[in-house]
Amino acid sequence: IQAIILGDCFPSLEQTPESNNSVYTSFMKSHRCYDLIPTSSKLVVFDTSLQVKKAFFALVTNGVRAAPLWDSKKQSFVGMLTITDFINILHRYYKSALVQIYELEEHKIETWREVYLQDSFKPLVCISPNASLFDAVSSLIRNKIHRLPVIDPESGNTLYILTHKRILKLLDGFRVWRLALLLPCKLLPLSSQNLAAEKTYNNLDVSVTKALQHRSHYFEGVLKCYLHETLETIINRLVEAEVHRLVVVDENDVVKGIVSLSDILQALVLTGGEKKP
Repeated sequence: IQAIILGDCFPSLEQTPESNNSVYTSFMKSHRCYDLIPTSSKLVVFDTSLQVKKAFFALVTNGVRAAPLWDSKKQSFVGMLTITDFINILHRYYKSALVQIYELEEHKIETWREVYLQDSFKPLVCISPNASLFDAVSSLIRNKIHRLPVIDPESGNTLYILTHKRILKLLDGFRVWRLALLLPCKLLPLSSQNLAAEKTYNNLDVSVTKALQHRSHYFEGVLKCYLHETLETIINRLVEAEVHRLVVVDENDVVKGIVSLSDILQALVLTGGEKKP
């Protein structure tokens, strides 16, 4: 890992809240997406002709949350398959615990995309390994996506999948936090990864309490943060616990909202990069 002295990179910046934001922005603009690609990592790619059921079981088995989709007919990557797609399939086809979701058993990925997306196909959002991390953060937030495939424009190969968490870990590794911030709140979605792992997607009539019992042996509990805590503390907690969100509570532990990785990156990186009139 290349050592970087922030004072040498940004010698003209004064220690003000405004310049702090500029530090993060300059830091991201001076690093490429290629810098985030590890020397060794796991990348799962699905052909669109694969059955949906096998694809989701493969995601869980390999411990990944998403995979690029390869269309053999077009000879190109056409999208991503994520746990969110699994939720959409359940929402569309689930009727009751007594009715088998045959569509999940039989449909191929390409069939599901055609049925669900119909005429609303959107091109795959990706980025070049030579693009800056600032561009990557901008793309993630602007397109409201959680994963950004890094694709070599010459070979067409997918090299890595950038996420908010991976970018935050890079910043945390350099320890450049010196900022306190109150972030906007977001809704906290429920994950369906346990449904796929336990193969209980055919019965969605169970209570949330019963559904969570499947992961009681490894569930670490709800992680929270307080309004008075510094951003450095919050980021360290996110990185160490490897979670995407923290519940914001007051001194009486009353829930006030949610802080997400996207909130933090938007506040740190994009706010400092906004052009002023």
